[in-house]
Amino acid sequence: MDRMDAIYEHPGELAATDPIRLLAIRDTPLSVDEVFAAAGDDAAGGTALFVGTVRDHDGGTDVTGLGYSAHPSAEAEMRRIAEKVAADFPVRALAAVHRVGELSVGDLAVVVAVSCPHRAEAFAACRRLIDDLKREVPIWKHQTFADGTDEWVGA
Repeated sequence: MDRMDAIYEHPGELAATDPIRLLAIRDTPLSVDEVFAAAGDDAAGGTALFVGTVRDHDGGTDVTGLGYSAHPSAEAEMRRIAEKVAADFPVRALAAVHRVGELSVGDLAVVVAVSCPHRAEAFAACRRLIDDLKREVPIWKHQTFADGTDEWVGA
């Protein structure tokens, strides 16, 4: 057996038995440190982190604030997506939190992190996690604009 064969036989190269460490929808400010810590794993060689913030514009119009609302099934949908990501990648640990309520420009709206044995897997798994969460979890955004108009996104 050569060295590479031995590496891929190590338990740390495999997905963890229960890699989902933190999933939540919160009406309080989010913490990057909390999500990063939850996604930590000694067998992980890479941890990818995504932080989504409220930006000051959308579609060429200044945004003054926004509110997020979630369906009661939103956390269950987050779990379903997290389980799928963990099944498709060698995830050692995964964490995701999304904010609801009224937010201001610059506030954290979503924080996700995934750790895997290698960086390429961590990047791919994190991208899949955030893309699927944004596309499939029933969370709706109500934006207000500087010109007095507003818009619901995802509703």
